[in-house]
Amino acid sequence: MRAAVVTALGGPEVLKIVELPDPVPAAGEVLVRVRAVCVHPADVAARVGQIPGGPVPPPFLAGWDIAGEVVAAGADVAGLAVGDRVAGMIPWYLTRGKVGGYAELVAADAEWLVPLPADLDPVVAATVPLNALTARRALDIMALAEPATVLVTGASGGVGGFAAQLAAQAGHTVLASATYDDEEWVRGLGVGAAIPRSAGLSPAPAVLDAVPMGEPAAAAVADGGVLVSTRPIPPVDPAREVRQELVLVSLDRPALRQLIEAVAEGRLRTRVAATFPLAEAAEAHRRFESGHLRGKIVLIP
Repeated sequence: MRAAVVTALGGPEVLKIVELPDPVPAAGEVLVRVRAVCVHPADVAARVGQIPGGPVPPPFLAGWDIAGEVVAAGADVAGLAVGDRVAGMIPWYLTRGKVGGYAELVAADAEWLVPLPADLDPVVAATVPLNALTARRALDIMALAEPATVLVTGASGGVGGFAAQLAAQAGHTVLASATYDDEEWVRGLGVGAAIPRSAGLSPAPAVLDAVPMGEPAAAAVADGGVLVSTRPIPPVDPAREVRQELVLVSLDRPALRQLIEAVAEGRLRTRVAATFPLAEAAEAHRRFESGHLRGKIVLIP
């Protein structure tokens, strides 16, 4: 099979297309022919060696979110069969590049995957798992027992966009901070207000700092409120009695199935900025790092 391998730590040019042996599914695994794999900030962080736990020694495979179809199954696999369309999240924090989505074939634990609805494009599906699961986990961490005002930074992005929608659908009033000139998209997520980033942040008792912005988000959370961030940020003054939490994604197959189905049914929105062939993985990373994206970049093996 062909794969885009990180051959050294560094710039996009370290992503090289190589031929690797086809993986063989072990017990509990299925072999997935990948039709789409999302490019995430975590992939770039791994490529340059800036990930929690320290750099992964190259060579390794990047890639968390995949969509495709099952072409073989190992022993003891229940619920999935050859020919099934699937989407899922490779827990890269566990595989650390031994298994990654930047490849034509992936031997994946069946528990990482959920069925792909018949009318959902795999390219769209590949933008969902990591972002939507993180967003849902962030709202779970907030533990808001009653409807509240929730400020979401980065609502134009993947995690922030899903979080804004999920919070609004849960009955919260959502103040969504939008990237410059992207307020129209954010308003379409069902939020109470789309705030241009240039306008600053409105105060709220609950804040999800999905960018993360750090100090401005901390300043916006009300005293006694809750602040959840997607990466570590400086601690808030203890005198303010703000509960400060870090959200990390974790596998949750039932939740992922619900989220994928919600996207297929149009109850959750996502978007794709651009697609690139797997052979152009380096160029996809360059485009990602250039910024000003409206949606996710997806590789097509």
